[in-house]
Amino acid sequence: MKPRIRFTASRAAAASAAFKRLTAIYGQAEARRADVIVALGGDGFMLHTLHAQSKSDLPVYGMNCGTIGFLMNGYAEDALFERLAAAEEAKINPLAMRAENARGKVTEALAINEVSLLRQGSQAAKLRVLIDGRERLAELACDGALVATPAGSTAYNYSAHGPILPIGSDVLALTAMSAFRPRRWRGAVLPNSARVRFEVLDPAKRPVMADADSRSSVRDVVSVEVFSVPEITHRLLFDAGHGLEERLIGEQFI
Repeated sequence: MKPRIRFTASRAAAASAAFKRLTAIYGQAEARRADVIVALGGDGFMLHTLHAQSKSDLPVYGMNCGTIGFLMNGYAEDALFERLAAAEEAKINPLAMRAENARGKVTEALAINEVSLLRQGSQAAKLRVLIDGRERLAELACDGALVATPAGSTAYNYSAHGPILPIGSDVLALTAMSAFRPRRWRGAVLPNSARVRFEVLDPAKRPVMADADSRSSVRDVVSVEVFSVPEITHRLLFDAGHGLEERLIGEQFI
């Protein structure tokens, strides 16, 4: 039986044109009757789609109409039913961010790639880092720090010289951006059950912002907690032989 496909597309011209062509060929299932979502766009739109489907169990198959497309499959209009039937599934859990600002307001958000803290001003941020309530760094002077999932480890984390994490490894990457003190600290790999807490030292003089997947930003934070949410699972589909695990391995040999 052929799956009922629900197509979604970014606002980019290429994605909009692809949406018109593909819905003309395969139809457009109602959201409540769909078996699979096919997302047309780039990695940013894939993240948007996954966030929108956080309460749904539907798998998402992306087709690249953007630039890099690390989370996407190649675009082709032929044999989509066959590609979906043969696709490999990757399951990922998001991170939760709980950020408190200087006025005591608490903001909660989910991140599929990473939760990051960044300095707001010209001076380096100074952060106290605790893991599961135990102080690990009394003071980290840096441009920022982030916690990344395996799925997000090739994104901002990798640009900040963090490790690439295999899918299914049940670990998180804790990575600093331009660490000044301790000079030789290269970050840490943590179990995904770890609860990471950042406390901003001298927030008035050295203000810091927090961000979840570049979607939910909080300025002037004084503390940020980050932890995995195993209760939520996102299902991504990839063409056979080009699954997310293979992509993460291949990325290390480019």
